[in-house]
This record gives sequence, C-alpha cells and structure tokens, in this order.
Amino acid sequence: MGLILLALTACIKRSGNFQPDNTDVRLDSTNLPIVWIEVDGDSIERDARIGGRMKIIHNGDGKLNYADTISHPNQRVNYQGYISLRHRGNSTYYNSPKKGYSIRTLSEPLWRGIAKKDNVSLLGMGRDNNWALLAPYNDKSMMRDLLAFEISRPWMEYVPQGRYCEVFLDGTYYGVFILAELATKGRYRLDLRKPGDQGDALTGDYMMEVDNNDDVTYVSKHHPISNNGTPYTNRHILFQYKFPDYEDMEECQRDYINHRVDLMENALASGNYRDYIDVMSFIDYQLAMELGHNVDAYRFSVKFYKRRDSEDPRFKLVVWDMNLAYGNSHRLQGWRNDTWRYLSNDMMNDEGETFLMPFWWQRLNSDPQYTAQLKARWAEYRRSNLREENVMAIIDSLSNVLTSHGAEHRNSQAWPSWGIKVWGNYYVASDFEDEVAHLKQWLHERITWMDKQLGYQPIEN
Repeated sequence: MGLILLALTACIKRSGNFQPDNTDVRLDSTNLPIVWIEVDGDSIERDARIGGRMKIIHNGDGKLNYADTISHPNQRVNYQGYISLRHRGNSTYYNSPKKGYSIRTLSEPLWRGIAKKDNVSLLGMGRDNNWALLAPYNDKSMMRDLLAFEISRPWMEYVPQGRYCEVFLDGTYYGVFILAELATKGRYRLDLRKPGDQGDALTGDYMMEVDNNDDVTYVSKHHPISNNGTPYTNRHILFQYKFPDYEDMEECQRDYINHRVDLMENALASGNYRDYIDVMSFIDYQLAMELGHNVDAYRFSVKFYKRRDSEDPRFKLVVWDMNLAYGNSHRLQGWRNDTWRYLSNDMMNDEGETFLMPFWWQRLNSDPQYTAQLKARWAEYRRSNLREENVMAIIDSLSNVLTSHGAEHRNSQAWPSWGIKVWGNYYVASDFEDEVAHLKQWLHERITWMDKQLGYQPIEN
C-alpha cells in the first residue's frame, strides 16, 4: 500500500510539472521580462521534448512589464511562437524542486518530434534556436551563474549571456529564471562549422565535454591522478560529444577527434602541450573556476573545443555552470575560500566521488612557465575588471534588478526556503540581504587569499 501511495504521489507531482510550493503568487508589474509557457497540461519530460508555445513581454530596459495584458494591451512582445522543451540539468534536476528547461524556438508546432527550428533574438541576445531557462534554487542569491559570466566576459573568446525573467507555466507563477544562451555552435555564439570528411575540413570544428556517463562518451587513455601524481587506475575520465552530436558524426570524424584528444593528453603528460591547447584560454578558465572555488570545476560541464587546423589547431575552454560556486556547497569543502580546487582529487576520492578531474590541471600547475603566466594574468585581472569594487558593483547591480520591483520577493513566496538548508547549501541565510552579504564577504576573503597565493599586491587607494 505504501508503494502504491508513493507511486501515486510521484505521478501527481509529475503531472503537475513540479509546481511551486505556493501556486497563488500574484504578479501585477515587474521590471523583468515576463515569459509565458503553455503546454496545455502535458507532462514535461527530461529526456524527450514536448511541444508548446511561448510568449515574452518586454517593454524595454527601465520600463515595467504587466501580467494583465488585457488592461495593458499595447505592450511590446519580444517573442510569440512555438517551442519544444524538456527539463535540463543533472544534479540540479534531481535535487532541486525548481526545474530548469531546455527550449527550442520553432517555426511551426512540434509534430511527432519533428519541426523546423527558428533562429530568433530573445531579449537582445544573438539569433539562435537553442536556449536554456536556468532555475536558480539552491543558489539563493540567484546570481552566481551571471556573476561568473560577467567576470569572465572580458577575457574569454565566448561567454554566454543571460537575462533574468519571471515565468508562468500554464498560468501558474513559477518564479525568477535566467533565460540564457548556450555555449553551442550558433553564429552569434561559438560559431562552430560542421566538419568535413577529409583534409583541413576534417580537422574542425568540434566540441567535447568532460562530464559524466549520461550520454555517449569517449574514455580517456589517461587516468586521473592524486596530488602526488599517482594514477587512480580504477577511475576513468569521460568525454562527451557535444558538437557534432555523436549520432551526426561520420566514423572518420569520430576517429579524428578521438585521436586529437589523445594527442592533446599525451602532450600534456609529456609537458610539450603548447601546440595543442590555447594556454591563455586554460588559464582564464582556471582563474574563473578557482575564484569561484567551484566544486564541479574541471570534472563536470567542462566544454572544450577546437577549430580547423588552418584557423587554430588548439583546444579552448568555455565557462559554464557555477551555481555551486562562491562558497555555495557543503560538499567537498566547497564553503572554504582558502584551498585550490585543482588539488581536490584526493578529497573527492576519500568522499567516494565517482567522477574525478583529468590530470591536466595538476600537470599544468607543476610547469613554472604556466604558473608564471597564471600569476601575470591574475595581476592583469586584478588591475581591471577584477578590482574588488568592480566585483561588488556587479553584485549590487544584480541584487537591485532582483529586488527593486519585488521579483525576489515573489520568487521566495513561490519557493520559500529562507532559513532552510536545501541541497547544496552550506551557509543558510535568513533572507536575501543576508545571502548577498555572505556572498560579498566570501568573495572578499577569496580574493585576498588568491592575491597572497599568486603574489599580487593590491594598490592601496
């Protein structure tokens, strides 16, 4: 009987599309764009897309948007059309009641899983058909991903953009989300071209990802290592095929990129790696991960890509997935701000973590030439966009966007969690102001520690 009741409860929750704890939140006006998604009561899946419709009201920066479109009929419609969608995320999907979505904009309704994709510009972001609605829940500041993007943007070749919005699903208020670009092939993103089957065209473009085993993977020939360099021979690093998708690749293309990854790793192991990786891209990625002390750094969502050899034969990296960063994790001492994440394989192994990080980072950081460049790059950061007052100004700006017209308050009504420890949290804030103050203090201490470790002396005002 108990199993039947559990099954019924799960079915009811599923058919309700994971509704908020409070479904009676009212939104009259907001400074954030309003996103309406309609699926007519269909259950949104994680692994298969369903059809729907989406409408976005955005009257422009600095102007209010109104949920009552009858009383306010002349509002600016940023998008209105067909979509396909599914739930997205791994640990956040399974551990957070507020689910994110993968959205495809379509030119016609989804029919039997087939419909023409429609490249559109949403909220001022570049035209594409592939979008994410990130669902900040365990990150109670709702700003860690956007903070990481803004910090990294001046330095990396491509950093996704994101916009806060308030979402309704089938008429129910679901809270604050982040409509975000994905690090994908689109013209206004990484602009990766489909590889050919011979010559220079065969050499690019490709994207792989260090991640888990929830998709087709290529297994690294190099095991992860401990801090003293001893291989963990019972652990393996997995690379997923992100572009092209595995099923869209010809055998010669899979053979090429697999071999190219082997060459890169062999070069990293031998120390002769500079022809295979863009060193500055790896440094920028490392500094972003280390500043955030991200518990998933280097081992999950690590997207690396290469273009055709005639353009640039070296692998580069992209920043993504920072919701467990900046002290926001009880796992693997993620709350600390006085250790290096790239040296945490031993800790992960002790705690029984299945997925460790590649050996790349310990080897790179044992190279004096690499560490000299790392320190110089940190100093360059700190003299420009990573001045502490700049970082705090970004936080203040994001906080103001969330609070000035009640968006954070409505989200907290829909998903009440202040004073409650939810999955991921180490620090349990009493309210939004407390959470932001904690984030600022954590970052101040982290920057101070990294300055000391990397030999940077801040200039006193």
